[in-house]
Amino acid sequence: MKKILIVVAVLLVLGVLVCAVIGLSMMGGYNNLNKLSQDVDSQWAQVQNVYQRRADLIPNLVSTVSGAANFEKSTLVEITQARASVGQVKINANSAPNDPAKLAAFDQAQGQLSSALSRLMVVVERYPNLTATESFRELQAQLEGTENRISVERGDFNTAVKNYDTAVKSFPAVTYAGLFGFQVKPYFQAAAGAETAPKVQFNFGSPAAATN
Repeated sequence: MKKILIVVAVLLVLGVLVCAVIGLSMMGGYNNLNKLSQDVDSQWAQVQNVYQRRADLIPNLVSTVSGAANFEKSTLVEITQARASVGQVKINANSAPNDPAKLAAFDQAQGQLSSALSRLMVVVERYPNLTATESFRELQAQLEGTENRISVERGDFNTAVKNYDTAVKSFPAVTYAGLFGFQVKPYFQAAAGAETAPKVQFNFGSPAAATN
């Protein structure tokens, strides 16, 4: 009987130790997942900041360009509408999207704005007096820098998501991540040619083409 009690006591101690080890492991895993999730959210805020910076530049760009005589008004309408459509895509500003469809909708709206902006810049090249102004040059430089930052921040966001998703899918976190609400997060999916920022440079020094 005494031996049985000793065995039971040993088993209980071992059970407590195993539970303690598992508990500590889960606690450490939870803290790690929480940190990685916060990293993703922080990087998402950076992505939104640079996109908002671009959106804030567009009204000044439109105002500057619309002052050019005979400028194509349809182009201005297009970029204004594209900017408005971006604002209609609602995503939580404090946390990265967990729904791939919502991120895809956000990305599509931003892509349409990028296309409209690129087309506007192509049209602007037909107005050398406009592109030579200091105000337009300054806007062009700011837009170029913003587009580059967008590319960088998107890449950093995807890196943060990769680190988080890898942790969520790795053992032992994969066995309990879902219980604590940690789900995989979607990436930005780059479109063809999206690995480089849209060109918003102009060859200001080139002479105008000769006309007959």
